[in-house]
Amino acid sequence: MGNKTLTLVAIVDDDQPVRESISSLLRSAGYKTAAFSSAESFLTSDHVKEPHCLVLDVVMPGLSGIELQTQLRARKCFTPIIFITARADDDHIRDVALGQGAKAFLGKPFNDDVLLDAIGSILK
Repeated sequence: MGNKTLTLVAIVDDDQPVRESISSLLRSAGYKTAAFSSAESFLTSDHVKEPHCLVLDVVMPGLSGIELQTQLRARKCFTPIIFITARADDDHIRDVALGQGAKAFLGKPFNDDVLLDAIGSILK
């Protein structure tokens, strides 16, 4: 993905300040973003198959991030996923996420550069 301005990163997190800060960070790094407050709103959007990368919270009301990952895989949608979570010490959740193909599992709070590096390594 040579041209970042053509690269869409979707953010799915129920925490509005987190969504806004990640969107702002990624836009300042040159990426296009689309932010969603729930897995359900992402699934019903026109963006389901568009993102080049998905930054996804693990714990959300309604469908969890893991459940969204499972649904996307069942739909043959293999967008690379970076999970973000306040429960980074939960080995079971990490194992499930990574076992289903997640590219990274980051604990909140995380350093901006760690997220940017993870996205950059996926999109090179």
